[in-house]
Amino acid sequence: MPSPTGGWSLIDAVLDNLDVFREGFVRTLLLSLFAAVAALLLGSILATMRVSPVPPLRWAGAAYVEIVRNTPLTVVFFFVVFVLPQVDIVFSYFTFAVVALTVYHTAFVCEAVRAGVNGVDAGQAEAARALGLTFPQTLRLVILPQAFRNVIQPLGSVGSALIRNTSIAAAFGVQELTGVSQGLTTANPSDVIAVLLAGIVCYLILTLSLAAGVGFAERRLAAVPR
Repeated sequence: MPSPTGGWSLIDAVLDNLDVFREGFVRTLLLSLFAAVAALLLGSILATMRVSPVPPLRWAGAAYVEIVRNTPLTVVFFFVVFVLPQVDIVFSYFTFAVVALTVYHTAFVCEAVRAGVNGVDAGQAEAARALGLTFPQTLRLVILPQAFRNVIQPLGSVGSALIRNTSIAAAFGVQELTGVSQGLTTANPSDVIAVLLAGIVCYLILTLSLAAGVGFAERRLAAVPR
């Protein structure tokens, strides 16, 4: 007969709050997806600025990366949540969290993509120019497709960090996994172990699923002739 504080009570604590965990899981998933897509798009644009032959574009891209990468994510959240409303830019806390996560991780996506661009053989760009392609055309048609193949793993690492960093949104009113876990442990302190273990499992599901997807993409692309 299991004791009231044994394994069965841990399972019951999770099952009794399964709907709450599901809502937190979905919010964390959506935060991650929206911010990842936006950061990938903006980071790719920023990377093209950093390798541009136009000096002001390179300087602007480098300034963004250096400022953001050396600023704590919590400070970025504070800026987005408390400063933007001062200039009449008002969203829901969820949207503010997406914006903050995007602003922060765009810098890391940029550096990953830039490394991929620099890893492409210079002869590729020279051949494209010899064919009459402009710099933007060379990037879009020749360089970036090869660059992305080279940086799937680094981009996956950025995505994994993004998933974990969604937990900061809990401090700013977003009821994602960490937020709902805090609420449950406050309401039922005796369930703290079960709640934290369930939260860890949920984060592992997300990060390990991403890692599996990255590995699958790497294997598929490795089988495609360059």
